Amino acid sequence: MSKARRILSLWAAALAIAGAFTLLAGLGVLRVPDLAVSDALYQRRMASDGEIVLIGIDQKALEELGPYSQWGRGILAQAVEALNAAEDFRPAVIGLDVLFVGETDPAADAQLAQAASRHGNVIVACAAEFGTGLIEYGDDYRLDGYQMLSFDQPFEALRQVTGQGHINAMLDSDGILRHHLLAFSMPDGTQVPSMALVLAERYREVHGGEPVNRPFTDSRGFWYLPFCGTPGDFSQSISVADLLSGSVDPARFAGKIVLIGPYAAGLQDGYVTAADHAQLMYGVEYQANAVQALLWEDYKVEVGDSAQLALLFALLLVALACFWRRPVKWAAFLWAALCGGWVVLCLGAYRQGLVLHVLWVPAGVTILFAGCLAANYTQAALERQRVTRTFQRYVAPEIVSELMGSSSDALKLGGKKCDIAVLFVDIRGFTTMSEALEPERVVEILNQYLTLTTKCVMDNHGTLDKFVGDCTMAFWNAPLPQEDYVMLACRAAAAMAEGAKPLEEMLQKEYGKTVSFGIGVHVGPAVVGNIGAPMRMDYTAIGDTVNTAARLEANAPAGTIYISRAVADALAGRIQATPLKELPQLKGKAAGFEILTLDAVL
Repeated sequence: MSKARRILSLWAAALAIAGAFTLLAGLGVLRVPDLAVSDALYQRRMASDGEIVLIGIDQKALEELGPYSQWGRGILAQAVEALNAAEDFRPAVIGLDVLFVGETDPAADAQLAQAASRHGNVIVACAAEFGTGLIEYGDDYRLDGYQMLSFDQPFEALRQVTGQGHINAMLDSDGILRHHLLAFSMPDGTQVPSMALVLAERYREVHGGEPVNRPFTDSRGFWYLPFCGTPGDFSQSISVADLLSGSVDPARFAGKIVLIGPYAAGLQDGYVTAADHAQLMYGVEYQANAVQALLWEDYKVEVGDSAQLALLFALLLVALACFWRRPVKWAAFLWAALCGGWVVLCLGAYRQGLVLHVLWVPAGVTILFAGCLAANYTQAALERQRVTRTFQRYVAPEIVSELMGSSSDALKLGGKKCDIAVLFVDIRGFTTMSEALEPERVVEILNQYLTLTTKCVMDNHGTLDKFVGDCTMAFWNAPLPQEDYVMLACRAAAAMAEGAKPLEEMLQKEYGKTVSFGIGVHVGPAVVGNIGAPMRMDYTAIGDTVNTAARLEANAPAGTIYISRAVADALAGRIQATPLKELPQLKGKAAGFEILTLDAVL
């Protein structure tokens, strides 16, 4: 596969991942964890303005006044009277978060209705039961999950003298209470507002304020409720029992919104809310949160999923461009920046009244980040393999390993001094033969010889330095230290001499001409490293040892291996070598520099 096709395939895979994630988000796969994360980020505890007072039908009241099932409506009538006893400290409005369905005790019923009528500041609860049912839709019918099945409202006498508001608490699909049903329509079209809305509007009316600007709702009448308090935040430890005993300062209620409702676990009026997933919030506290939000007009609008899905896909494409082929540390920084930036954006949007899905973008970016890292790693590994395979054709595997090492400084200019064994080998008679043959055949023959020298060097773990025409240079004990490196160099030389014989016979047979090797080996100190310029360098060895090995090779007759006395001494007893009787004068060497012919490696 070509590089271009490989890149296109990887991009296509990344786009497919982005598209698939966007689709899954749209199908609601992330709904539950997203809602949990959004709740933790958005729902912040804030102090109420103190205009809402809760009076609880709590455990103390149950202990002093008896089980709630045995309470008569006269007890709450007494509570209404107690709240309105002091004219100067009357509440602005009283909300009874209790259903008074049907007539029970005529005397108690009349007592409650008379108390409410006498003071005119009482709001009582109603509630509807919703379920799935068929509704008429044009010429057809369809299922509606919010079809009203029944409606509970106060008994007639109480209904005539009070305002009413529904207390329905509608849970999201994950069982968490996040929204408030502002109002719903009766079958005859009559609008039934929530108790919270009625209380807020009545409070504004009493205090001469502007009417409540109602929040934007969805098609079913719901709006996202920003809770200002967690369970217990609105509680002021006022029990119905304390109110009736007269132990509560009436000034605490002056001009306030008073909510009376169940405040005990046994009364089964608790909900898991967005404000706190671990602790139940009593229904009366939920109503208080809704009233407070309406008074503050702290309204939030949930941005439509279609717009957010389009934004998600666009941001995933941006993330793809950020992550692709980036170093890990930069990709990680960009990942953190994108995720953190999105969270900051969500918080900023929330303060401006917009609710965004918090988890969608970080989750998608994280998956894409991991995918790009895997793709980048795979691509880098494949490229590394390709480069390594290619590089090994030019230099020894040991050099490749060092250069490709992640912690290596081998790609820097410079070198180190160390003892090495150096081998030079040249083809004798090659120039004469090349003049008599076609260029293509000359190259073919040269490649055969160079293949032989390369194999001999590699088989003996040498570093192939370079080819210079028909000459090959190699060395041992660098870049990595080697045991018995001098012997390895001599074994390579002997293998070259032996391997050249079949080639010499073939050339003699085909062309009536032949060539052979001249080889020189020397050992000593040299500087080994990267020589050249930053943009183009060679890994090579330089120094007198290299020059001496080259001159030994230059003086070696065809088919002969010249070694220095240093080599012979290093391998004493392990090779057979014959000293030259007539020593050639090597350039740069004093007269008498001893040279030997390598006869055999034992």
